[in-house]
Amino acid sequence: MSMQSKLNRFKKHLVSEKKEARTGIQTPPSQLVIQHHEAWNSFQTTPYFYEEEYCLVREVSYPLDQRWGNYSFEELEEVMEDWRKAGAVHPLSSHDLYPSDLVFFDTETTGLSGGAGNTIFLLGYSQVEEDQVKVKQFFLPGPGSEIAMYHLFLTQIKELKNLVTYNGKSFDWPQVKTRHTLIRDFVPSLPAFGHFDLLHGSRRLWKQSLESVRLSVVEKEILGVKREHDTPGYLAPMLYFQYLKENDPELVKGVMTHNEWDVLSLISLYIHISKLLQGGSAVTSIEQYESARWYESAGQFGIALQKYTEMMNGEGSQSKMAKKAAAALYKKTKQDHLAVPLWQELCTNGSLGNDEEPYVELAKWHEHQGKDYEKALYYAEAAYGIWKSKKRLLKRTEEKEKTALDNRIQRLRKKCENS
Repeated sequence: MSMQSKLNRFKKHLVSEKKEARTGIQTPPSQLVIQHHEAWNSFQTTPYFYEEEYCLVREVSYPLDQRWGNYSFEELEEVMEDWRKAGAVHPLSSHDLYPSDLVFFDTETTGLSGGAGNTIFLLGYSQVEEDQVKVKQFFLPGPGSEIAMYHLFLTQIKELKNLVTYNGKSFDWPQVKTRHTLIRDFVPSLPAFGHFDLLHGSRRLWKQSLESVRLSVVEKEILGVKREHDTPGYLAPMLYFQYLKENDPELVKGVMTHNEWDVLSLISLYIHISKLLQGGSAVTSIEQYESARWYESAGQFGIALQKYTEMMNGEGSQSKMAKKAAAALYKKTKQDHLAVPLWQELCTNGSLGNDEEPYVELAKWHEHQGKDYEKALYYAEAAYGIWKSKKRLLKRTEEKEKTALDNRIQRLRKKCENS
């Protein structure tokens, strides 16, 4: 790069904010030659020039009534309207947002580890724009083009309100921040925004029922998305490095299509999880139980109790776990009179097998609230009997639990003798 170009870069930081965010030069500098221009153009991909660099930009559009798996993109507006009506505080609630406010984002990188040695070579996102869903991708044609790529990407998302990703909080966006740190003097600042990471929701809802919660598995088993002739994500780094050697667009077209499908699947996944949480779609007992726990962790105790209650009359382990969870939540909210019958039912039916916790809770309640020390002792000894039948891995935990039960039983025996 010439000295004049370097001086021009620093000069722009002395001018106004508006000047700093200008778009790139749309005609190529004379010394830049875009190889395979026609091949890129047939793939809806065009160059974006900035100073003496360029990146490649691809745009693809889909109608809102396009189905992606079990859902059409227009259902995004429906679930967001339901969030607005509910007004519930939930980590995935978009009650104050509109479809165009959500940017469904994913990257492709040269490796799976973090740090400055890992380069993002493709930034992709989908977004509702008026009556269509538009996919935009920013491709790095070579190591020297990061400034051009990030300049355009950050200019286009400067009004970003909410990102939607799959593991984006732990990987994708931290990688963007790392690369931005290296070139921040030459590109716009990173925007502040909200963030929905759908990987966390998928883990909560399906970690017990799916072999894996990779997006490809969730797509197939939950969303009904069937990919044909897809380029696996793990091949992306190898194909990109091969592209850098041969400069053949055919090597990375499959990677870009894979990324395109990823950001479209994120729309369907957000729709599906929202409907599940809102009670607007059929759910399994596991999904119902995990969604209740999710609301509880978000402090929405009323909604959580409603979901637990709906499960109590059912069959299976989730129904029993719902009773236990509801009892614990009643205790937490100072409603012991509602918790006690549930603990008694769990103990009477032996429905939780070798779980001594309901017995311990009844022992505590009868000792401190009911002042019935004989009943308290009965439940404490029953809890100890169940506890002894269990196998444990951690010796320290075993000793702590045994000491607590022994102390409770000894204390209650003394109270019974003195009453």
